[in-house]
Amino acid sequence: MLTIGALANIKHILQKEHFNNNDEKVLSVCTVTKTLKKKKPSYLCIASTPGPHSVISISQLKQYERDGEYKRKRNWALDELKFVDGKSESSETHEFDVMLDKLYKWYAISLHERQNFLVVLHKQVQKHLKGQKIEFRSIPNAWLQDKSPEKTVGKIAEQAAENSDDDNDYEDTQALTDKEISDLTSLVSECDFAIKDAELFIDKLGKKLHELDGANIQSVLTSEQQVKSLMDQIEKAINEAEKFETRLDSYDEILGHVRETMEKMGGKNQMIEIVNNNNIKLMNELNKVITQLDLPYAHQVALSEPDLKTQAGREAAIAAGKSLQNAMNADIDPPLLRLTAVQDQRKRFEKWKAKFSLTISRYMNNLFIHLGNDMAENVPPTVDLTLQKHSAVHKELAGYTELMHWTKAMDRKTYDGLAKVYTSSLNKIYERDIRNFFSQARIMITSKFRGSREDLNTSGAKAKQSANVPYGMLGVNKELWSHGVEPSEREKFDAILEKVLAELEPVALAEQTFCIQFFQLDVLSPTTKNTQTTLDALEKEQDRTEADNITFPQKRIDRQINEEVRKMMMALFGCLEPELNSFIQSFEKLDSFYSLYVLVRLTQHVMSAQDTHSFLSMTFASALVHVKRSFDRFMQQQLQSIRDSKVPKRSKCGILPYVENFEEFAMTAEEIFKKSDRRTDIDKWYIQLVNTIFEYIPIHSGEHQKTPSQVIKMENYHHMYSLLAQIKVPALEPLKKEAKVRYNDALKAYVIKYFGRPLEKLNLFFEGVQQKVSQGVKETEISYQMAYSKQELRKVINQYPAREVKKGLENLYKKVEKHLCEEENLLQVVWHAMQEEFIAQYNFLEERIQKCYAGAMITLEFTIHDILTFFSDIARSH
Repeated sequence: MLTIGALANIKHILQKEHFNNNDEKVLSVCTVTKTLKKKKPSYLCIASTPGPHSVISISQLKQYERDGEYKRKRNWALDELKFVDGKSESSETHEFDVMLDKLYKWYAISLHERQNFLVVLHKQVQKHLKGQKIEFRSIPNAWLQDKSPEKTVGKIAEQAAENSDDDNDYEDTQALTDKEISDLTSLVSECDFAIKDAELFIDKLGKKLHELDGANIQSVLTSEQQVKSLMDQIEKAINEAEKFETRLDSYDEILGHVRETMEKMGGKNQMIEIVNNNNIKLMNELNKVITQLDLPYAHQVALSEPDLKTQAGREAAIAAGKSLQNAMNADIDPPLLRLTAVQDQRKRFEKWKAKFSLTISRYMNNLFIHLGNDMAENVPPTVDLTLQKHSAVHKELAGYTELMHWTKAMDRKTYDGLAKVYTSSLNKIYERDIRNFFSQARIMITSKFRGSREDLNTSGAKAKQSANVPYGMLGVNKELWSHGVEPSEREKFDAILEKVLAELEPVALAEQTFCIQFFQLDVLSPTTKNTQTTLDALEKEQDRTEADNITFPQKRIDRQINEEVRKMMMALFGCLEPELNSFIQSFEKLDSFYSLYVLVRLTQHVMSAQDTHSFLSMTFASALVHVKRSFDRFMQQQLQSIRDSKVPKRSKCGILPYVENFEEFAMTAEEIFKKSDRRTDIDKWYIQLVNTIFEYIPIHSGEHQKTPSQVIKMENYHHMYSLLAQIKVPALEPLKKEAKVRYNDALKAYVIKYFGRPLEKLNLFFEGVQQKVSQGVKETEISYQMAYSKQELRKVINQYPAREVKKGLENLYKKVEKHLCEEENLLQVVWHAMQEEFIAQYNFLEERIQKCYAGAMITLEFTIHDILTFFSDIARSH
């Protein structure tokens, strides 16, 4: 272990050999090695630069064996320091950690060096890094205090280093005084022989030193008396200090008794204040309870003997009921509820509540029954199609709304019973009105039909006798349809249907609005203790669902409220939906096109409803589902009728039934769905129907025995193209283009097949010519071939004089006229197409003659002008 002197010596060497070059001063040195590693020690140094703005640095130096010099291995600025860990608060610990650019673990060779290094490091941190928090862990607190005795170690080491410095600069030396100079001169003058005889000089100096030691001892002995006197004075001072300390102890004891007394007095005052505050709070709480549970005498009388017949009596009863409700729902602390007076008062409240609730129940029960009977007897006669409104009943019951709200909050059993009596009383009235209303609507519709109502009922039987095919089936001839209705009759049905739906809306909505207000259906549960419990449970459920990432807010409550409203409306209007469905289905059986009218009208009312969750909207929506199914079923029947269609057995097939009937169907549908929200539905079925028609035209065209399939396809595709162009449905534009393509293909196929090649032998002749050319014979040398000489060509041409060509064209015209039907008027179109084909063939033959027999003056006996004349004359003659 290094001594303080050795430490000072190392510090001096490092200062001289290394830090002086950088104008730095060493503040502390610690000899360290790496923890758990036996390596040559190095030196941790804390150094500072001079001047008012000193720069503190931490350096690690190491002495190398090659040249013995100390060199700086690492260097850090003080602000790079993060924390210092002393590993243990024991002063006997050699290890410590320092966090700089990384964590360094060192083992100090000397405990004094470690202590001094850590103390000096802490002092520099406190002095130069005041704004930064640098933690010093597991280091004795005494080391880190300003009055720590260990800090003197650094000073001792510094003094020892200064005393041992033999090579200090001239700034560290002290000048000799005059007396010292004279003494030294006298000594040297007495010893002039020292140069000649050194031993004699040393002996003389020893004698002088011995004399001085004796003088010093004598001086100490003479001052013994003074020392003794000083010690006596110090002893007296100690005695006086002890006496003063004893007196201070007595004073401290007296002050302790005074402090205890004052504390006791303060505690008593505090207890008195607490008692007073508690008494005040108790008084306030009792006053609050008394006020909350107090029920005025006038309200007690109104609750015991309520007068519900007069308006003043009802107002008094309503006020008394609200006061009783507030008193029974008062927010009182649970401990106070155990008071006998509170329990007795609450028992009185229960009696008043039971008596008041019973009175309300009897009165309202009789009132509901009376109003129901009165409405059943007084039925005003109606001429127009109107549904009776009951606003007078609602107006009469409006004065009892608050009483019903009180009953719902305070006596749910009575409330439920009254609600049942109300719905049962008015259900009979509404059922009677609705049945009569729909019966009147049926009469108004059937009175406009051809014949009487009895004809309507027997029309189905007659249709079965003539044909068992519903009206309007696309794939069946119109003659086989059962009896239908005229377009004007359908429009009349549509107007009456609109009237029916419009009359239902105000009645149902008025009753729903009244029920919501009168029975408080828009409140999940009134503000009672039971209600609060319910709401708390809902809030807990909401918290659970939110924790599960499920949305619960107002939607759940709104859904439950709507369910309560629909439940009461269903009890009142239970027959509405069946009657509406029966009304619609009865006319759908007569004419399937009615489903299209109903689909459009019901959709308008469902989409225009302000409250989509109202009972009437839900009823209309349910009926709309049935109507949509009927509509889809009707369209499926149309598709199946196309697939099952039979080709007409007449001589000319003409237009197929489903192609002919599609025009009436499309015109009717367009009139119904014009500017309707259900446009997409009919467009979807349009596409399916037209695609099916396109699919089955080629299939059925091959089934007719007399009319060529090309003619059937040509005429029907032409008819579909004309119809699609006429109705101008955007969704059918691609199919319109497809119909035109199919029509042109069929026309071309018919022309090619039945026009053929009128100049057949000439065509065969030039086919042989073409074969020779392909074998290598030049076109100019064809005439030298015996079979294709000029004479042979003239023979073939002579077989087609103009008279014979015209005769052949007349026969062809008669055949085309026999094939085509008159409805589509395509004869001239086909004849013109054949003319174009004949001219194309003529031009081909003329071109071949000019190429192969140029200069032979060979031509056909007729020209293009003759051909045009032939076709024109034949068309005019027929």
